[in-house]
Amino acid sequence: MSQIDITVPDAPFAPLRKAPHELAARMQHAAAIHWYQQGLLSMERAAEAAGRGRAEFLAELARRRVDVFSLDERDLARELQGA
Repeated sequence: MSQIDITVPDAPFAPLRKAPHELAARMQHAAAIHWYQQGLLSMERAAEAAGRGRAEFLAELARRRVDVFSLDERDLARELQGA
């Protein structure tokens, strides 16, 4: 497992009132969700990047109201042709 050290300014994150390790965990989850939404990571890989199991990651996506099933125009056209 790789470790990445990031230096962040105190002021923007002060209102969150989180300890550094809590902030790091939140940033890790947010990044994994973002990359999943962008289609850069599969759900399984995003869950792994977030340090969670797939079911737990899926539950977190639901809590954050992130669409799990997204179709682009080509996928939608294929779905409609098969209906």
